[in-house]
Amino acid sequence: MNEKIRVLVIDDSAVMRQLLTELLNSDPAIEVVGTAMDAFRAREKIKLLNPDVLTLDVEMPRMDGLAFLRNLMRLRPMPVVMCASPTQNGVNVALDALALGAVDFVAKPAVGGRGDIRDVAQELIAKVKVAAHAHIRAIVEPVQMHVEDSHDAGVVLPKRDAPRHPVGERIIAIGASTGGTEAIKEVLTRLPADVPGIVITQHIPKAFSGPFAQRMNALCELAVCEAEDGQAILAGHVYIAPGDQHLLVARVGSRYQCKLSSGALVNRHRPSVDVLFRSVAQTAGSSSIGVMLTGMGRDGADGMKEMRDAGAATIAQDESTSVVWGMPGAACELGAVQWQSPLPQIAERILSLIKAPAELLRRSMSV
Repeated sequence: MNEKIRVLVIDDSAVMRQLLTELLNSDPAIEVVGTAMDAFRAREKIKLLNPDVLTLDVEMPRMDGLAFLRNLMRLRPMPVVMCASPTQNGVNVALDALALGAVDFVAKPAVGGRGDIRDVAQELIAKVKVAAHAHIRAIVEPVQMHVEDSHDAGVVLPKRDAPRHPVGERIIAIGASTGGTEAIKEVLTRLPADVPGIVITQHIPKAFSGPFAQRMNALCELAVCEAEDGQAILAGHVYIAPGDQHLLVARVGSRYQCKLSSGALVNRHRPSVDVLFRSVAQTAGSSSIGVMLTGMGRDGADGMKEMRDAGAATIAQDESTSVVWGMPGAACELGAVQWQSPLPQIAERILSLIKAPAELLRRSMSV
C-alpha cells in the first residue's frame, strides 16, 4: 500500500487553514500532517514533520510567502503549491513564486467563501499530487482524473480532414500546463520579433492569464497579449488563451485569426491544448509548428498527433528539463513528436524549422 502524501498547510487565516485541511484530507491519498500560521512556525514544522508538499499562502505576517519560498528553495528545496488571491497583487506574486521554484499555484477564494473553495478542491488535490512527485524537474506519472468533464476536443471542434499541403503563412502553436509559465518565458524570450504569429494555451486560472500575458510582453521582443475573439494573428505577436475560454485558430481568407469558445471542458480543462492544436491542424496543416511544453496529464497529445498527421512540424520538451513530463510524454507515446528538445534549445529548434521549406517538414521523418 502506498504511503499517503504528507502535506503542511501554511496560511495566516485560521479559517483557510481549516478549509484547506478538510479539502486535502478528503482525498484518501493525502494527509495534512500539520498547519502553520507564518513562515517561522512553518520552518519549525518542516523540521519536525518532514512533509512531502507545502501549500503556501502569499500574504503572511512577519515574512511574506515569496521571501519564505526564496529561503526555502535556497536552503531546503521541496515541492510547493502556492495559494494566491485572484487580485492583481496576488496574481503577480504567484507568477513570481513560479519563477522562484514553486511547482504550481491555485487561486484562493475570499475567506469565508466556503462554497467557492470547495469548487477548487479537485484542482488543489490534483496539483498537490503532482507536486509530491515533481520535486525539482523529476519525472511524474499523470494524475488520475475523474471521468466527469473529461470530454475530448470534439465537444468544441469536430474532427475533420486537415490540409496536407502548405496553405498560407507559418503559425506556431504552444501548449503547456504545470511548470509552463516559466517554460513559456524561456522560449519566448529567446525568439526575435520577426517570427510567425504564436498562439498559446497554458492551463491557468481566469484571473491569471491577463497578468501573465502582460508580464511576457514586458520581457520579450514579441508583442504578447491575452487573445480576443476575432483578433488577427500577426507575425511578431503572441496570443495567450484567456483562463476560462478555449482558444482556436480560424481562417478568414488567407489570414489567421483568434476564435474564443466557452464550450465544455476538454480533458477537464478550459482552455484546452487539444482544442487549440486541432484547430491549427485543420486551418494551417503543414504550415504550422506545434510545441508541447511541461505539464501534467495528457491534454494536447491527441491534438499534436492531428497536427503531425497534417504535416506539421512538432516539438516536445524533453524529460530532463520538464517539471512534469505528462503532456510531452503522452504526445511522444502517440508518435506525435518529431523532436524532443531540452527547454533552452526549443527556441533554436523553432527558428531552424521556420527557415526550412514547409514541404520538406511535411515529409521529414522523426529523429
